[in-house]
Amino acid sequence: MRPRPCRCGIQSHPWRYALAATPHDDTHDLTIWAYAFGYFAAYAPYSALTKALSGGSLPGMEHGISGFTLLPVSTLASLVGMFVFLTVKRWWSYAGHREVLGVRVPVPGRWTLLSGLCSAAIIGTTTLAYTIPGASIVFMMLLMRGGVLVLAPLVDIMSGRRVRWPSWVALGLSLSALGVATGTEVSATLTMLAALDVGVYLTGYFFRLRAMSHLAKSGDPAVSIRYFVEEQMVATPALVLTLAAMALVGGDGILGEVRAGFTGFLARGHLLEEVLVGLLSQGTGIFGGLILLDARENAFTVPVNRASSVLAGV
Repeated sequence: MRPRPCRCGIQSHPWRYALAATPHDDTHDLTIWAYAFGYFAAYAPYSALTKALSGGSLPGMEHGISGFTLLPVSTLASLVGMFVFLTVKRWWSYAGHREVLGVRVPVPGRWTLLSGLCSAAIIGTTTLAYTIPGASIVFMMLLMRGGVLVLAPLVDIMSGRRVRWPSWVALGLSLSALGVATGTEVSATLTMLAALDVGVYLTGYFFRLRAMSHLAKSGDPAVSIRYFVEEQMVATPALVLTLAAMALVGGDGILGEVRAGFTGFLARGHLLEEVLVGLLSQGTGIFGGLILLDARENAFTVPVNRASSVLAGV
């Protein structure tokens, strides 16, 4: 059953309520594992299809499609997927609203706006990570997933959350699994573009986890859903607008590749696959976000999130 928006002051002061709320005992709540399966089910084909398009591995492809060229269509598809999901779930009512020209429209708060922008950076850098020439997909996963695992307990400590011993065990096992997954044959080459991609990715996750811990991980469904909706309504539109601005500027190099992503999607002949990359990416964003918004500490929810994505990627 869909939880109803609370009428006890949460709509006017939701974040104050979140800070004051005492998280309920959800150690036996299995919902997070359903989200983890959904994350895995979306991530496996997403990463594989992205790598196949960038490597020119699909039937009929003579050459690969660069990551910056893939982003426009896939991001537009993610935008549609986000709108459809929130509409079908009837979650728009949970967002904060403001009257604009006589019409009440959903608007994000300051912190969900920041979190949404960070999420937009995460979406873009994740897609690019699997398309950077010369970068090992598994090594990139080690840096990105392992980096967020390290951030998790640090954010908990900064947020005043107690990290229980099973979460420390989960962190240790997850980091060990990442090391085993890389093996001895993985190339550790890291280009300047790959290093920048990882840096933006981890920075985005740091601020996103901080905002979630401060505002939304209260155990109250209405608070978590409001945060989720306001973040989602910022993330993908912000990325689409950024790519559109880059395409309008145009030129050589990256700007030219982005423009080609908007203008040459029919000529490339793989529109369906590019759309699927975007829809699957949105699927990972939905399930991944719901995992992280679980009321338990980040040192628990992040390993669940990371283990699911690493398993799918490997």
